[in-house]
Amino acid sequence: MAHIDLGLDETQHPGITGPMRFRPETAKPLNELAEALLRGPHSMTPGERELIAAYVSGLNECRFCCASHSAFAAVQLPEGMPLVDQVKADLDAAPVTEKMRALLRIAGAVQETGRKVTTAMVEAARSEGATDIEIHDTVLIAAAFCMYNRYVDGLGTFAPDDPERYLDNAQRIVERGYVY
Repeated sequence: MAHIDLGLDETQHPGITGPMRFRPETAKPLNELAEALLRGPHSMTPGERELIAAYVSGLNECRFCCASHSAFAAVQLPEGMPLVDQVKADLDAAPVTEKMRALLRIAGAVQETGRKVTTAMVEAARSEGATDIEIHDTVLIAAAFCMYNRYVDGLGTFAPDDPERYLDNAQRIVERGYVY
């Protein structure tokens, strides 16, 4: 049960969806930010950007966000959930491009504190072909997901155990996005 009464059945509105229904006036800009970062026009695919969100959410131990964005990434990446699981388990051994690995390292640094991002990390990403926009958006995705994770966990929201629940939502996100 959430720390506050959200006025709804949490099993039907788990994780971030409950607080967003509770405060639609704050949900709107949060969803617009997620839409711009994860689904808007970009040189990185939506699956790659969702992978960054899943990775940071895993580092933050946010069950709901990690499971949901892992599913969202998996349905949009050709390698599916096996790749997502490999990235979360061992970034160094995961079969991603060196550019993606460098960007995920930056995201992991941001998860700890933005001050952990070094010039060397940025240069490593650039040397693998990352653009300034990709570096910028990686930092912003990581920072935003630290906020989203803390929002979900700070309110003690419900996180389903059934992976199918997250896959069902993944199809909705792919079809409709975060703003609807």
